[in-house]
Amino acid sequence: MKLHRLWLTDFRNYQKADLEIAPGGLTVIVGDNGTGKTSLLEGIGYLASLGSFRGSPREALVRRGAPAATVRAEATRAGRRLLLEAEVRLAGLDRVLVNRQPLRRVRDLLGAIQVSVFSPDDLTLVKGGPSERRRYLDAALVALHPRNDALCSDVDRVLRQRAALLKQAGGRSSTDVERTLDVWDAKLGAAGEALAEAREALVAMLEPEVAKAYDQVAGTAAVTSVRYVRSWEGPLGDALGVARQQDLRRGANTIGPQRDEVELQLEGLPARTHASQGEQRSLALALRLATHAVLAGTAGEPPVLLLDDVFSELDEDRAGALLAHLPAGQAVLTTTGALPPGVDPALRVRVHDGRIL
Repeated sequence: MKLHRLWLTDFRNYQKADLEIAPGGLTVIVGDNGTGKTSLLEGIGYLASLGSFRGSPREALVRRGAPAATVRAEATRAGRRLLLEAEVRLAGLDRVLVNRQPLRRVRDLLGAIQVSVFSPDDLTLVKGGPSERRRYLDAALVALHPRNDALCSDVDRVLRQRAALLKQAGGRSSTDVERTLDVWDAKLGAAGEALAEAREALVAMLEPEVAKAYDQVAGTAAVTSVRYVRSWEGPLGDALGVARQQDLRRGANTIGPQRDEVELQLEGLPARTHASQGEQRSLALALRLATHAVLAGTAGEPPVLLLDDVFSELDEDRAGALLAHLPAGQAVLTTTGALPPGVDPALRVRVHDGRIL
């Protein structure tokens, strides 16, 4: 796919913005910290995921004093020209359009464009807790197949309902509680198994790509491992039955896909505790580049690669290695300073105080 242009209205610190994107190669956005570089990438990412890759609430996306923010982009996907528009409202329902036609559901915009994002916060993929890695996998699943958004939502809904019932029971069982738990266990057993299987299949695709990307970025060969670990054994429905009394005592869901882990290892040791800071940064970037490769292989065309302030997180050697091994297709990169020697971007844009110069 190709992204041609981005327009922002009342988005973050932009009253108006019009960003041209190079048809191929690297577009570089240069500016001081706090001037709006990342907001441009965030706008692109919003059209792909209907969320902020910075984890910001939707209210933070609307410029102060405005009732709504609008993100529009012109793109080409599978030879089809697309005009995409999303309106983020402080009150009422958001609205999305494709080629000026409103979509019945906001989530139907998912999959219209694909992006891969690397940001400074991605170090938490390696250093953070299991929830960070689960979110990473689920976001990749939705990017691969938008229908996975419904699966993730179903699992979240059932977990909330089951947790509310367990808390309400107050550690005491009854015929009504047991019957209702039977219903929620059946639903969680089906949806939770499906989600775990999808995550496992994705990890199997990611692992060889992580190994390849890590060697390129780190500039040295290393043994990497990515492994999905379930929080239960056997069928989930059966495991929920065994864990029921424990769940009732604790008033919480103790097993299920919300408790699973993605183990990252480097040279046979846990990367979270044994890898150096540089190795952890390389591994975090390798995870993102691996996702990019899997998305490109599945869709038949590469996503747009968004690189937010990567030079602040990588030393000179790793930054140079990254740029030397950028995947084919479009890449948009933000930076506060000069590019490494030998890098010749297709387009360079300067941003200052919420304005594109």
